[in-house]
Amino acid sequence: MRRRSHLYAVLVALLVAVAFGVALPALSATAPVRIMPLGDSITAGPGCWRAQLWHHLQTAGYTNIDFVGSVPDGGCNYGYSYDGDNEGHGGYAATGIADQNQLPPWLNAAKPDIVLMHLGTNDMWGGFIPTATVLAAYTKLVGQMRASNPNMKIIVAKIIPMDPSGCPTCAADVVALDNAIPGWAAGLTTAQSPIVVADLWTGFNAATDTGDGVHPNDAGFQKMADRWYPPLAQVLNGVTPPTSPTPSVTPPPARCTATYKVISQWGGAFQGEISVKNDSSTASSAWTTTFTFANGQQINQSWNTTLTQNGATVTARNATYNGNLAVGASTTFGFTATWNNTTNALPQVSCSLG
Repeated sequence: MRRRSHLYAVLVALLVAVAFGVALPALSATAPVRIMPLGDSITAGPGCWRAQLWHHLQTAGYTNIDFVGSVPDGGCNYGYSYDGDNEGHGGYAATGIADQNQLPPWLNAAKPDIVLMHLGTNDMWGGFIPTATVLAAYTKLVGQMRASNPNMKIIVAKIIPMDPSGCPTCAADVVALDNAIPGWAAGLTTAQSPIVVADLWTGFNAATDTGDGVHPNDAGFQKMADRWYPPLAQVLNGVTPPTSPTPSVTPPPARCTATYKVISQWGGAFQGEISVKNDSSTASSAWTTTFTFANGQQINQSWNTTLTQNGATVTARNATYNGNLAVGASTTFGFTATWNNTTNALPQVSCSLG
């Protein structure tokens, strides 16, 4: 919010007009459109896509706008002034903001008319949070936005790609989330409070448009601003762009395969085994597999892996001694688990290399 007071000049003009009987022109009663950029560190500091988007809007004639939020600007120097207010919080996840009800006080303070939401990056780390859980958090946040303002216009980003060295599952998990967003938005949008999808994924390269596989560099910020602008301009014009159909994100090529099989099963228990094969053109130093049980199976023991189970979702990583796989090489790990003694469906297993 740029804070420039013209109160003194207005008072002087009023006094002169009254003293000399001058007819006054009608003062504009149109309040600026309040726009909240909502996100994590990609939005917060420096979050220079906000500066570039603001400048693009101003030069295109959208001057009656106000970026709002409780977070001060991270500092971007492009040779022009811009409104730095935002609601970007470094390290925050969509699920955390929703679970802890952090959004309502931010909305109450900023009172936005439009929200630009780029959230979900921090939900990707480690591959522990299923896509459905992130979308459920989105749904709760949308409900809180509409409780704050029934006419809220919501622009949700297909988040930018991420491929950090310490997260072999992140790239594929972003693809899964981004592919699910248009259908989620189409099911929740209303005429009064439309949800518009901004495709920030397409054309963004995590290798060249970020400095660390996550946070954009100047080229990445420019691409983000360019992708935000068309749907925001349409919303400002009173036109709601369609939320679907939108092109699906193309998954990255598979770099490994994982094969699941049941070795044996008996009353209420079974033994499973998963084989991991390096199908890439280079040796690997780590691997991660994920799968989701459909029939309430619960793992109680595992070997040759570091394994966690969160609800129905299982994440299994290499042990300290079997992460290195030459090209074409494979390794196996196993586990014992309980089942309902009726159905023991084989899950689909995803695999990634580090």
